[in-house]
Amino acid sequence: MVRRDRERFVVRAAIVVASIGMLVSCGGGKANTGQGQVPAAGTARGATPGATPGTTAGPTPGATAGSPAGTPSTPAGTPAARSASNKSSPLKGKIIVLDPGHNGGNGAHPSAINRMVDIVTGRKECDTTGTESALGYSEHAYTWDVSNRLKKILQARGAKVILTRNSDTGVGPCINQRAAIGNRAKADVALSVHADGAPMSDHGFHIIEPAAIKGHTDKIVKSSGRLALALRTAYRKGTGIAYSNYIGKDALDVRSDLGGLNLSTVPKVFIETGNMANPGDIAKLADPKYRQRIAESLAIGLAAYFG
Repeated sequence: MVRRDRERFVVRAAIVVASIGMLVSCGGGKANTGQGQVPAAGTARGATPGATPGTTAGPTPGATAGSPAGTPSTPAGTPAARSASNKSSPLKGKIIVLDPGHNGGNGAHPSAINRMVDIVTGRKECDTTGTESALGYSEHAYTWDVSNRLKKILQARGAKVILTRNSDTGVGPCINQRAAIGNRAKADVALSVHADGAPMSDHGFHIIEPAAIKGHTDKIVKSSGRLALALRTAYRKGTGIAYSNYIGKDALDVRSDLGGLNLSTVPKVFIETGNMANPGDIAKLADPKYRQRIAESLAIGLAAYFG
């Protein structure tokens, strides 16, 4: 998540917060893209409908499917399982990079995640810790769970899927490294998964597209815009979660300050799947069955983009 007004200060505050065992929200508030960066004044498109960042601290502990900490399994009989033999899937052969926001070890290593990196339009912190719900369900665990659910669905439909981190116990990767993973893979698309930590009255989801930055994002702006529209339609229809009532226009926002977008050479967007501070949104995000529904909806959106 990335807060629109106070982000520059939140990650630095993480040093103090980590020392007392608290978790800093991924941007400190409104638009939580997980990049820990201050939003640009870009306008939204409004079509209606001691550790080193990048390393992990070992394998993910085993967990029951649907539990926040582990890699979930796809229930038998779901559309993901039934589609395994769907040779005509538009996802077949596509390379898709999924970027689960934040990481479980970030909070214990403030000096590592506060290291400044270049994001084309400035320099920002390597990564942030992410937000959490009032009951302590962390964004990093949520994004890890949803991304793994989505990975299994996409693989069942013929896609090659790469995650930017391989556990929920490591540190980083830094935002520039997350973009580089998609670039090196020559991914057909990349999707960064997040949840926001805005004020309690704010609710809904929104998708963040890259702004046009000459010599950098010029070639991916249009395709990223199409990806945003496909995901927006599928996510709204599949989850029932409303468009954001506090940022963007019709759930679309354009940003020029996010390293994960600015440094990408492949079509890429961020999705803030809901607000973890809002009672209605978190009731859905914290439900394992609903997270499966979220993953299914994102898979449908990706298929629609390629279709």
